[in-house]
Amino acid sequence: MVDPLPVVYLSHTAALRLEAARTEDEARWSAAVAREQEQAQRTSAARVALARAQEIVEEPGVSWPVPLPTAEQGAVIDLADAGDQVAELWRADPHQAVALVRELVAGGEFTAAEILDAAVDATIGAALLTLNKAGTASDPSLMAEQCLAAAPFLVLAVALASADLD
Repeated sequence: MVDPLPVVYLSHTAALRLEAARTEDEARWSAAVAREQEQAQRTSAARVALARAQEIVEEPGVSWPVPLPTAEQGAVIDLADAGDQVAELWRADPHQAVALVRELVAGGEFTAAEILDAAVDATIGAALLTLNKAGTASDPSLMAEQCLAAAPFLVLAVALASADLD
């Protein structure tokens, strides 16, 4: 018989534990984190400038049922989309995913670290959602099955976080 208490505990604490691990890593490698944040600010500014230029070119007065994202929101969406694409591709063919990262970096809008971080965030998000679902399952067997379903996402997140593209 499966004891549901550890699964429920994990589903409630996984996000906090991951955030604590990230904070610990930032403290341990503060110079690398500062360098990546500086690069991210430059590429973010470039993405926002590009999004603002696209806003100017678009037709004025066109009415949409849902407001279009701001330039800043569009820049964040573009980065998240790049991360999603890389994470999805990494599962099927890591070499193609690396090629995609290099292609996106060559465009100048993103750094490799930003793209890989976005891919890690996407896979961690999927794992946390799966663990949360496991924590609310009523059947202990289903709970265990859903908990195991989070494992591939966590493995992928580790692979992406430890990827060395050089």
